[in-house]
Amino acid sequence: MKKRDYNDLAVPGVRELTPYTPGKPIDELEREYGVTDSIKLASNENPLGSSPKAIEAVRGELDDLWLYPDANGFHLKQALSARHGVDPDCITLGNGSNDVLVFLAQAFLQPGLESVFSQYAFAVYPIATQMVGARASIAPALPADHPMPLGHDLRALFERVGSDTRLVFVANPNNPTGTWLEAQRLKDFIGSLPPHVICVVDEAYTEYAESDTLGDASAWLDEFPNLVVTRTFSKAYGLAGLRVGYALSNPGIADLLNRLRPPFNVNSLALAAARAALDDHEFIERTRKINSEGLGQLGEGLTGLGAKVIPSAANFVLTGFDRPGGELNEALLQRGVIVRPVGNYGLDNYLRITVGTPEQNERVLAALADIL
Repeated sequence: MKKRDYNDLAVPGVRELTPYTPGKPIDELEREYGVTDSIKLASNENPLGSSPKAIEAVRGELDDLWLYPDANGFHLKQALSARHGVDPDCITLGNGSNDVLVFLAQAFLQPGLESVFSQYAFAVYPIATQMVGARASIAPALPADHPMPLGHDLRALFERVGSDTRLVFVANPNNPTGTWLEAQRLKDFIGSLPPHVICVVDEAYTEYAESDTLGDASAWLDEFPNLVVTRTFSKAYGLAGLRVGYALSNPGIADLLNRLRPPFNVNSLALAAARAALDDHEFIERTRKINSEGLGQLGEGLTGLGAKVIPSAANFVLTGFDRPGGELNEALLQRGVIVRPVGNYGLDNYLRITVGTPEQNERVLAALADIL
């Protein structure tokens, strides 16, 4: 087959795009490094696995795999509608919340327009912005010596909003830092934005929040027509392998997003599992408990090793060392431990470590102690 460079045919935003780098799978690590009994604390997955109610719901769908899923996700939308107190026409379902973040960029950004987000915000925000040829205006994060180190600086974000701004992305809690914004401060910020700017509050990790200081941005939808809230079932509900998320917004925005949504973008297993997981309150409580204990275990252990630990309201810790994170990551891989280096965020001396089981947390701490 003749080879040809097709870069000159691609649109500029795609031609210059650096793809998202996912966490290394366990089987890939064991293949490459010849190790066994590996653990993965890189992708913020739930160490308890999936909601048992979700697993049971998936089993009930297996006989109907030959049928297309419900393209409108009626039953899941009804459940989400009841949970958040919004009409079903305010909901957009996605193949993970990543899907709806891309829909937002496709619907509201183009060359000449811009999105605004924080320096250490989720990597998908710049990717979604660039793929449609728009500009990214990046606000500096709070300094490392701030009580909320590396977190969102709302004043800096507001100062970057201009006539060309269409989207402001705010993750609460934020990935990869784990930092958060108190509800009233975030609400005041949304209220300060001009009407031509849509504020996207990404709540992928909100189920892990131990207190109600973060609030629930979906409760503000009636007050702010320019607000979009995104959620996922990949984290606390343990359904990362099924890929299902959603956006909540006013019906006008939801209508635009649903025009972009591919038919059948959420499969029948994911629809059933997500609907069942919403009612698995016992599983979420167990998840919060093991996460809270794990944050304490990792925080204490990492501090004891002389590392800097960023406060986290999510299911991971961002931790800084006096040597390159890539070097530490390589040494951990050789010991069968997968974590997440975050040099792609400009955090060269940091690692992001997902909270695991007590045994997994102890293993990564012991491996780091050995390396250091």
